[in-house]
Amino acid sequence: MHAFLTARLLPALALVMAAAVITPALAADAKPAGHAPGMQHGQSKTGKAAKARAALAISVAAAEDGSFWMVGLDDQGRLALQRSTDQGRSWDAPRLPDIGDDGVAADGESRPKVLIGKGGLVLVSYSSPLAKPYTAQVRLLRSTDGGRSFAPPVTVHADRQVITHRFESLAFDTQGRLHTVWIDKRDLEASKAGPTGEAPPYRGAAIYRNVSEDGGLTFGPDTRVADHSCECCRIALAPSPQGDVVAMWRHVYAPNERDHAFTHLGQDLAPEAEPVRATQDRWALDGCPHHGPGLARDAAQGYHAVWFGDRGGLVGVRYGRLDDAGRPLGDVRLLPDEAAEHADVLSSGPQVAITWRSFDGQRTRWRAWISADGGQSFTLRELGRTTQDNDHPKLFLAGSAIYGHWRSTEGVRIERLTP
Repeated sequence: MHAFLTARLLPALALVMAAAVITPALAADAKPAGHAPGMQHGQSKTGKAAKARAALAISVAAAEDGSFWMVGLDDQGRLALQRSTDQGRSWDAPRLPDIGDDGVAADGESRPKVLIGKGGLVLVSYSSPLAKPYTAQVRLLRSTDGGRSFAPPVTVHADRQVITHRFESLAFDTQGRLHTVWIDKRDLEASKAGPTGEAPPYRGAAIYRNVSEDGGLTFGPDTRVADHSCECCRIALAPSPQGDVVAMWRHVYAPNERDHAFTHLGQDLAPEAEPVRATQDRWALDGCPHHGPGLARDAAQGYHAVWFGDRGGLVGVRYGRLDDAGRPLGDVRLLPDEAAEHADVLSSGPQVAITWRSFDGQRTRWRAWISADGGQSFTLRELGRTTQDNDHPKLFLAGSAIYGHWRSTEGVRIERLTP
C-alpha cells in the first residue's frame, strides 16, 4: 500500500492481505464443467515482467442472447476477451484488441471491465498506469459489431494530468446513457499548489464522473461528485427506481473516518446534493484499506449493501440495507465468516446473492450467502477452494439469474447461484 499505515490498520487488514498475492491467468481454449484453464506468469505489453500482484482480475457480463463475455489478461499480459455460449462451460478463442502500448491494471480492486449494450455494442474499460507511481488514465475500447472488432482505445476523462484517474466503474441507465465514475486526484494536486497554512490538508482523493449520450463515442465534461474519497477502493454502482444510477464508495470523513458515502448520479451533468453517509462504522484510519463496497437495488425498497470495516474493534464484512436515499435501514449483520473479504452483492427480484473469499491459513475458500426472501434470511453455500493464487469473486446477472465467477491459477469457475 502507498497510503500511510497505522498500528490499527495492520491487524485489521491481516485477513485481507493473507490471500492477496495473485498471478496471471485467462482461458486459452475450451475446458469442461464451467472451468477455463489458467495461464502462467508472462510479460506485460510493454515488456516489463509481471508484478506479484498482477493479473488474475477479470470481469464477466452476459449479453441479451445469453452468451457470457469475459475480459482479463492472457499469459503474455495482453488484454483478452472471450465469449461463452454454454454458461461458461467452454470459451471461444481469445480476442486481442489492439491497445498499443497501454498497460492494464488487473489486480484486486482495479480490474478491466466489460459492458454489453444494445445493437452489438461491447465496451471494455481499464485503468492504464502512467509514468509516475499510482497514476493512471481510464481507457475505453468500443465495438459496434458484437466484439468482432474494436476502435482504438480512448481516454474517458478530459483531464490529462499524470495523476490518479483509476478504479473506474461504468453502467448504462434506462435511457441507454453511459455513466463512467472514477477516483481522481486533480483536486488534491490543486490543493498542493494553493496557499499553505490556511486550510487543513486535502483528505484522500475525489469521485469524478461523466456521461456519454452515444454509447462511449463521445463524453460530456468531467464532473466532481464528491471531495475526500478513499484513494484505492472500488466504486459500486446500481440502478435506481428513477432509472438513473446510484453510487457508493469508501469516503474519508473528517478527520480520518473511513465510512461509505452514497449518492444519486442523476440524469444530467449537474452535481447532486451532498452524499449521504451510508455506513456508521466510524473506522478511524490513516490509510486506505483497498477494500471497496458492493451495492444492489432491492426489488421493493432501497438497496442491499456489503462492506468491510472495523466497528468498535470488531473487524469484518457487513451486510446492511439502505433506504432509497442511501441512509442505513434496519440492522447490520456480519457475514457468517470472520475471514470474509472483498464481498460482492447482487439482486434479482426477491433473490439476493452475496459472494466472497476467505483464507483459513492454508487455503482460500469461495463462498456465497443466498436469500430467496429479499435478504430476510440467507443460506450459506460452499462454492470452491484452492491453495493457489486467486482473484476476488464477483457476481453478474444473466437474464433473471445471478451467477458468480472466481479465478485462480487453476482456471476460471462460473457458478449459477439463483434460479
